[in-house]
Amino acid sequence: MFGTALSQLRYGMAILRNRRIRPQDLERIARDLIATLAEFGEPGADSALLPGQAGAVDPAVRRTVTERSLRATAVAAARHTAHYRRTFDVLGLDPGTLTPETWNRVPVTPKEALRGLPAAFVSAASTPALMALTTGTSGTPTAVWFSRDEVEISVAMSTVSAVLGMGLRPRHTMAYAGCSRATLPLLNVEESVTRIGASFIQIGTVDPAVALDRLATPLGLRGKAPQITHLTVSASYLSALVQEAERNGWHASDFGLESIGVGGEVLSDPLRERAAAALGARIATAYMMTESVPSGGTPCAEGHLHHTTEFGHLEILDPVTHEPTPPGSVGIIVQTPYVPYRDCTLLLRYATGDLVGRPKVEPTCELAHLPATSPVLGRWSGPRSIAVPTRSVLNLLESEPDVPLPARYALADRPGGSVLHVLVRQLPAAALLGRLEERATAAGLALEGIVLHDDPATLPPTGPVRADLREHTFESARPAAVRVASPA
Repeated sequence: MFGTALSQLRYGMAILRNRRIRPQDLERIARDLIATLAEFGEPGADSALLPGQAGAVDPAVRRTVTERSLRATAVAAARHTAHYRRTFDVLGLDPGTLTPETWNRVPVTPKEALRGLPAAFVSAASTPALMALTTGTSGTPTAVWFSRDEVEISVAMSTVSAVLGMGLRPRHTMAYAGCSRATLPLLNVEESVTRIGASFIQIGTVDPAVALDRLATPLGLRGKAPQITHLTVSASYLSALVQEAERNGWHASDFGLESIGVGGEVLSDPLRERAAAALGARIATAYMMTESVPSGGTPCAEGHLHHTTEFGHLEILDPVTHEPTPPGSVGIIVQTPYVPYRDCTLLLRYATGDLVGRPKVEPTCELAHLPATSPVLGRWSGPRSIAVPTRSVLNLLESEPDVPLPARYALADRPGGSVLHVLVRQLPAAALLGRLEERATAAGLALEGIVLHDDPATLPPTGPVRADLREHTFESARPAAVRVASPA
């Protein structure tokens, strides 16, 4: 235990001084948590002091830490990256003098800048080891480089989060049903799960029928739950699983799922309810993106999304003017991941494009000490994305069994507003159209009309979703009567 205490002390000093974090210190902290779990069955009372579990902090202390972290991150970016060296030189700005009040003098970094020249954001003082690509469903994939230290730090933090946040224990088995090309999330999940002593299965985004069959298959492993207990999945692929389960006679009792973690896309309220009913598991969601790891957000019981202040600086800004978004209004998330948690790809005031609303009144929930927003509403693509946000459209459509999942829709501009085009199972569907129009009006959606289609060819172009990243397997392609001979 003395060694763990020393590791915690070194970790704390590294954060206070904005110095390099020793990955082995975080690994030692995570190992001690696992050892405590093995001996006592549950984490100790001091687990609230572990990385990522920070409670309320005195505002004066928080401001001092924020200022120190912003300056250290800006100095590193200006000194070691081509993009920010040019930026600070042109502005004649000294990064070492910035404060939270003058932080807005640093220009917002658009996503297009990182996509266009990712090497310009890589620190010359780092050793790039892993390039992680985003899925690219909203455009060209974004490349983010990570050092070996960053990867090891991320895995250690994921291990702590899996134990404390997900409640993962050695008896559990986690299945990952995300895109197999999602390098960093896949690595984090596999490493953290197996370090705890739990088991890991990579399913990928295969045919939903194949995925459900694997989820229902008995494992027959000594010391493990009979079936897969935890599932990590995107919202659109979850919707594909729900449709397959509902249409083909699967029941919640066919599975042993305890928890389904959903990320990467907007999860609607109706889909959450349908998934819980169809698959028999509690549905959990959080906010995290590759570019801003390890900064992220956690939902509270009152429905807010609370953002960590330990790992990065959060701003909610107007997507056009980049002025602060006032309470009660909608803006985009702008993130600055802190040094020393990040040392390879450095980003200052990175515009994620993710739309959130600011609460009209200060929250009083259990996470009120952390900055709060609404859950992610969608992705900024112009004024229409605020007037008719993705979350509202999905809440409208995914409650209707006659709308195939994942829901396919398109918004077309008209002089009087937007027209929502929706793919449905069959026409005519007068009753469905009436329900959609009534509920859209009640929700205050700025729509001029709704048009239903039963042929995808007549639907205006729709955007891709992560469920479209389908991975082919011989299981889904081979007819049932075909058998593969065993090798001689």
